[in-house]
Amino acid sequence: MRTTLTLDPDIAAKLKEQCRVTGLAFKTVVNQTLRSGLNAKRASTPTGLFRVQARPLRQKQGVAVDNIGELLEQLEGPTHR
Repeated sequence: MRTTLTLDPDIAAKLKEQCRVTGLAFKTVVNQTLRSGLNAKRASTPTGLFRVQARPLRQKQGVAVDNIGELLEQLEGPTHR
């Protein structure tokens, strides 16, 4: 099938580089690239739902999180700056 397609300059440059590297015709490289992209899209469909198991967070004894400066000093020492 013949069609006119306008390519962005960066895409055209990458396709031409691929032609240079492989020695294949521009038409062949475009078709292979499109086919590869379309097949990859189908292969990456999600297989199931992703679920996160929530769990309660427990605050460590003696660590106050309401003062970030004090927390950093407790965890990393006085040279945290």
